[in-house]
Amino acid sequence: MPRTVLVVEDEPTVRETLAEALSEDGLNVITAEDGATALEKFRSHPPDLVLLDLMLPRMSGIEVTRVIRAESQVPILMLTARDSELDKVLGLELGADDYVTKPFSLRELQARVRALLRRSESKPEPPAPAKTVDLGKVTVDLAGHQILRDGEPLAVKPKAFELLAFLIRNAGQVFSREQLLERVWGYDYGGETRTVDVHVHWLRQRIEEDAGSPRYIQTVRGVGYVFREA
Repeated sequence: MPRTVLVVEDEPTVRETLAEALSEDGLNVITAEDGATALEKFRSHPPDLVLLDLMLPRMSGIEVTRVIRAESQVPILMLTARDSELDKVLGLELGADDYVTKPFSLRELQARVRALLRRSESKPEPPAPAKTVDLGKVTVDLAGHQILRDGEPLAVKPKAFELLAFLIRNAGQVFSREQLLERVWGYDYGGETRTVDVHVHWLRQRIEEDAGSPRYIQTVRGVGYVFREA
């Protein structure tokens, strides 16, 4: 049975172009021209992935993301024409899995959609042995898939936790942004590496005592990122 993608885009030409391109990939496509209609269709015809523009009438893409994530863990790929990093960070913090900035190539977008669908349908790996990592006031529970500060669980974006867990399990090894995209996000192409930077920024705000001078997730200039154990 073909997977279903909900395309939410208020510009008719862009919406039709996206729908046609994804249909050519063998996907079943549902479209919506505004945020409120998107939520109606999301609930009446639950999709396998949501392709969501941030700038929408009636209800913004940010608000749509907030509502969808409260009801489902379906992958969300944001579309934005904005240059503001704050909008992208906010969308990712609310639970979006990735973003593409307009203008973009259809080939790149199709690859990102395939990667997110591939990850969502892949069989789960065997449960990892129980393990916790203490980072000062923060404890990372790898088995429980949670981060705790002073014993209290923090709200965690699924993809951000996957990135943190991967770095912890490979402590001391430096990974480029492209390698992290491939290993954590499942991309097999030269994707938008800024996605990694945004997630690292989000993690540092939560696990580091001083996010501006990180102790655990460190930047290796010209290469990428590494997790350093205390």
